[in-house]
This record gives sequence, structure tokens and C-alpha cells, in this order.
Amino acid sequence: MNEIDGLDHLDRRIIAALQVDGRKTFSTLAEELEVPASSIRYRLKRLEDDGVLQVVGIANPLAIGFDRLAMIGVSVRPGTARAVCTALAALPETSYVVLTSGRFDVLVEVICRDVAHIVDVLENKIGALDEVVATESFFVLEVHKLAYGWGVPEVSSAD
Repeated sequence: MNEIDGLDHLDRRIIAALQVDGRKTFSTLAEELEVPASSIRYRLKRLEDDGVLQVVGIANPLAIGFDRLAMIGVSVRPGTARAVCTALAALPETSYVVLTSGRFDVLVEVICRDVAHIVDVLENKIGALDEVVATESFFVLEVHKLAYGWGVPEVSSAD
């Protein structure tokens, strides 16, 4: 068991396998990882309950009519960045909200239907927050990689 994150080798292998194919059944995972299906079921439930893993279907926004993606740098009043992150994370248009260092206090990815929608988000949602002092928008012109899986320490694709 890794003392830092509480994950053991089997947990990491389950996560790695589901990042490749989130639709794998308990029995398929059990067979691949050579453990009982009940172990997979228990481990997966624990990983989900602990907030370590979330298995969801991810739609390509460009393929379903949301073709206005933007990264927005947000500058806020001192001491309010976490509150702004919380408020922005609650918006349905945000897919990514992070507290940052550097030029901006917060970076936000928004996914909108069209220009009017993004203007509404900028003016009436983000800009309407009292803590926000400035924003700078970076419109996505082309997407060259849209991925949600990344390596899990101690697990290689050969495991």
C-alpha cells in the first residue's frame, strides 16, 4: 500500500484498466487482473466513494453542437480565489476550474454552444462575480488532443 495516496498495486491496475476502457465489466476486469470479481466490485466502490475514481461517459463537445471552447484567465481580488473557484465550478458551462499561480488567479475552461452563449457566460456569470476584477479569453481554434486518461504510478501498459 502506498502511504501517500492510499492506493495499492491492484487499485492502480483497476484505475489504469478503466482509463483504457471504462465499460469493462467486473468479470472482465477480474479475469484480466486475476482476482475475484467481488474484489473488483469492492475496490471500485471504495475508489468511487473516496473520490479517487469516477466512471462517466465523456462526449466530444464539438460533435454535439458545443463548438465554442475557451480558456479564460480570471484575476480576482486578493484572498477570494478559492471562493471564485467554487462559484465557477458550479456553472454548467465550466469543464475545468483550477487555482493557479502566475498571471491569473484562476483558469477556467468553458464549453458553449455559440458566441452569444459565451458572451452570456463572460458577462452575466463570470463577470458578475464581485470578486472578479478582470478576465482574458483564449478561444480554442482547433483541438489536437482531448484526453482524460493519464498514467497511474507503478502501472505500465504491460501489467
